Amino acid sequence: MIHIEETDSTNRWMKEMKQGNGSFVTSRDVTKEPFPCFIVVAEYQTAGKGCGSNSWESERGKNLTFSMLIHPEGLSANEQFQITEVVSVALCETLENYIGNKVEIKWPNDIYVDGKKICGILIENRLQGSVIKDCIIGIGLNVNQREFLSDAPNPVSLYQLTGQETDREKLLNRFLKAFERTLHSKTTCYDYRERLFRKEKEALYEDKAGRFTARLIDVLPDGRLLLADNEDQKRLYAFKEVQFII
Repeated sequence: MIHIEETDSTNRWMKEMKQGNGSFVTSRDVTKEPFPCFIVVAEYQTAGKGCGSNSWESERGKNLTFSMLIHPEGLSANEQFQITEVVSVALCETLENYIGNKVEIKWPNDIYVDGKKICGILIENRLQGSVIKDCIIGIGLNVNQREFLSDAPNPVSLYQLTGQETDREKLLNRFLKAFERTLHSKTTCYDYRERLFRKEKEALYEDKAGRFTARLIDVLPDGRLLLADNEDQKRLYAFKEVQFII
């Protein structure tokens, strides 16, 4: 684990520091063997990234902004959604140690509490043939930020939920333990679907044809979202093909 003061994006930092042979060159160490898990934690991100063109607002020294590099063994490209499931469930379990409210997953990998977004995840996989060679998992978790100034519709922090400051290092260590536990759990797939935001509830969505009301039915093993509209017609969407109307 390496701590840095500032970067534009921890995912970009990780990609730039990673060399083609799987080694890293850092101010602390030069290693020629890949770590099972390599983590960079930034006190401040000047241009934190969400999925697509989304940005992530984070006050300096208040939150957890970090990226993990992992090397999955034997995980095929069509199984890559399992990484999303593991990370999302681990974050939910971690946060429930601090708050009494139910922690949910807004498909595919935003973490919500009481209809508000407390955490975002950006996963970038690199393939080697039909398997995943390595994976960078970027996480932005709102911890001690007291107010948000961007035009994001619904951010929330642990401080706003609990009224007290949280030790960020302890929180990170709790997540890493939950991540390892969830990685080997046989119920992760089930747990992910049981925590889905808006599951079996009627709500507004929007696709290229316009807005519509539907119920969230399921998420398939490949990560596609299954909805049922008011006429009980099934609608299947890949990531970015449908938008939740918040």
